[in-house]
Amino acid sequence: MHEGVVTLFLGGDVMLGRGVDQILPHPGVPALREEYIRDARAYVDLAEAANGPIPRPVGFRWPWGEALPILDGAAPDVRLVNLETSVTVDGDFAPGKDIHYRMSPANLPCLAAARPDVCTLANNHVLDFGPRGLRETLDALADAGLRTAGAGRDAVRARQPAIVPLGAGGRVLVFSFGMPSSGIPKDWAATGQRAGVDLVAEPSAAAASAFADRLRQVRRPGDIAVVSVHWGPNWGYAVSRSEVRFAHALLDAGVDVVHGHSSHHPRPPEVYRGRIIFYGCGDLVDDYEGIGGYESYRDDLRVLYLVSVEADTGRLVDARMVPLQARRMRLEHASPEDIEWLRAVLDRHSREFGTRVDGAPDGTLTPRPLRAGRHT
Repeated sequence: MHEGVVTLFLGGDVMLGRGVDQILPHPGVPALREEYIRDARAYVDLAEAANGPIPRPVGFRWPWGEALPILDGAAPDVRLVNLETSVTVDGDFAPGKDIHYRMSPANLPCLAAARPDVCTLANNHVLDFGPRGLRETLDALADAGLRTAGAGRDAVRARQPAIVPLGAGGRVLVFSFGMPSSGIPKDWAATGQRAGVDLVAEPSAAAASAFADRLRQVRRPGDIAVVSVHWGPNWGYAVSRSEVRFAHALLDAGVDVVHGHSSHHPRPPEVYRGRIIFYGCGDLVDDYEGIGGYESYRDDLRVLYLVSVEADTGRLVDARMVPLQARRMRLEHASPEDIEWLRAVLDRHSREFGTRVDGAPDGTLTPRPLRAGRHT
């Protein structure tokens, strides 16, 4: 924390299972039950066909590539990612799902290489290998010294925020929940007797009010509150009116940052009443390279989100988006042409929220209010 400012790194979906797990030093069982692909190593083949050979095994830092020096240079006070995979060699394939993700617990040093302070887990893949797989995931992350939020052995623990202490006595509270709109099965909800995720049925006024009550119970003066929510479709830039109203209600209730994810590409950001909403941060690390069908969305472009807020008020000081590109299952610098493409797309879709997305000579993007007074 520097001169009364807290800087947060927000990462989108981090999926270190399946093909990524297979190139790491301790690959798990590659068997899949997908309709067309039954071996996780086929995803490595697709990536190599698209962009060239991948050495095997790679080091644990490989998938993060150029993201690591960028993060080290930014020196965020808190690092947060959505871990969209189970971490297990246990459990059975969850029935009724077409896609299942898991990584070997022995490959957790890959996740630790990014030094996340919090891994949010309320998503549609953390229970891909059932309650046993979730329990091993929770144990493996705890043994690695990684805080989690959004899933637990019962509803009380699934709903607890992760708390990150700051040097000056303040704290960052990270709440994590997901919605069925992202593909989370309703029976994955944690209960008093069942392990699961913190599931919110829909982005309604009642749900926002209920969360406001939760926040009041744990928040102390000087805390920074982040809500990390897995919601919405995989593809498309549209944000539903109910999602917008819900995000606004969260900020009106005292939340400082809304960290949305589930979409495979970035959705538009919004600056609302001096605070930031990322409706969808997109994927960050995964094995989707070389998969066809949605090329127009450029899901090979990935973004690091760096948000600085006032330590005492939580108000937005600065938000920077650093575009990268996934090649050979590794994050590399994006070209100026690709960065400008992404800026123009996000700018066009953000303007309906009274927000523009500016570019800088160093290749970073910044969301800003179009003019004072709009959407306040």
